[in-house]
Amino acid sequence: MKKLAFIAAIGLMFSSCSSNQMAKSFGGSTTVNLPSGQKLVNVTWKDEADIWYLTRPMTATDTLQTYTFTQDKGSLIHLTGNGVVTIIESK
Repeated sequence: MKKLAFIAAIGLMFSSCSSNQMAKSFGGSTTVNLPSGQKLVNVTWKDEADIWYLTRPMTATDTLQTYTFTQDKGSLIHLTGNGVVTIIESK
């Protein structure tokens, strides 16, 4: 019975997290589709789950790109993996 309660608690914890929070805290991945016509300039994590990205209007000479940002927790022993954020531009 204790095993079932533990599994239910873990399941509830994972289901209540946003994809951003899962990516940062537990080593998952998430994808951000930028608004059409926007070019990525910079991206960062804020607080526990917020991904902030800076964009600018796309010019006629800009090409579409997909960016992959990987979190490196920097330790030898991880209990969780590294988070991955993929950002996709579109015209």
